[in-house]
Amino acid sequence: MRHVRFASPASDRWFEDYEVGGTYTLGTFSLTEAEIIEFATRFDPQPFHIDHAAAAASPYGGIIASGWHTGSSVMRLMVNEFISSCAGLGSPGLDEIRWLKPVRPEMPLTVRITIQEARVSQSKPDRGFIKHFIEALNEAGEPVMTVRGMGMVRVRP
Repeated sequence: MRHVRFASPASDRWFEDYEVGGTYTLGTFSLTEAEIIEFATRFDPQPFHIDHAAAAASPYGGIIASGWHTGSSVMRLMVNEFISSCAGLGSPGLDEIRWLKPVRPEMPLTVRITIQEARVSQSKPDRGFIKHFIEALNEAGEPVMTVRGMGMVRVRP
């Protein structure tokens, strides 16, 4: 793994600025218990996300975040630190998402992303596709969530 930094800010980042094989650390976040319960009540109301007694009796032994909440928080860091605001064109989708370990309230998670492949589109050479592997890591450096995905980014004019 080769840790790298972008030479340009997201406001001036183009396809060519994403280095294949490079790993970028995007930052750290944590979720409060109130945020976990609020998100889950609205979007993923399984008992171990919203009910203290049910969560305590579950295999998790307490309230844990919805994987979708974790993913949404990772996405926020990607928008802030990784995705180009001048050349980003969205994503054609994800190939894989895995929730590997429970995310508990106030658990610090660090997000890193590794560029696995970058290729210019054959049919639309003004843009490229960037395949990446995203990890949300706990304090021990263990992945709690991983995502394999792809983004579309304009080529520098």
